[in-house]
Amino acid sequence: MLEREPNLDVDVEIRDDRTAVLVVAGELDMETAGRLEELVTDQFGQGRRRLVLDLSALGFMDSSGLNVLIRSVNRARENGGDLYLAAPTTAVRRILEITGVTTTIPPHDGVADALAAAGGAR
Repeated sequence: MLEREPNLDVDVEIRDDRTAVLVVAGELDMETAGRLEELVTDQFGQGRRRLVLDLSALGFMDSSGLNVLIRSVNRARENGGDLYLAAPTTAVRRILEITGVTTTIPPHDGVADALAAAGGAR
């Protein structure tokens, strides 16, 4: 399932009943953050509690995107799950580090590493 927004593509890959990988590409900003949040909320609604966000093709993220990440990880953890970040681009990693988000949601080098941290759903 590929969802498209202007400047944002999100491909949702279901790994098992509790795990999904969302491949996020393009720009995550004020105009597109709501769509990512809808997709994350949909996955939670379907019972998935371990979500991996593959950020390897995300070229830009502003505070709206950061807010989606923070709300999503809080919601996941409140419901016994977690949110995992995989392979953020250099620009996105820098934003995550500057804002301190990496202390709450540590990024993983790749999707395989994030899935291993999530409990091995490869």
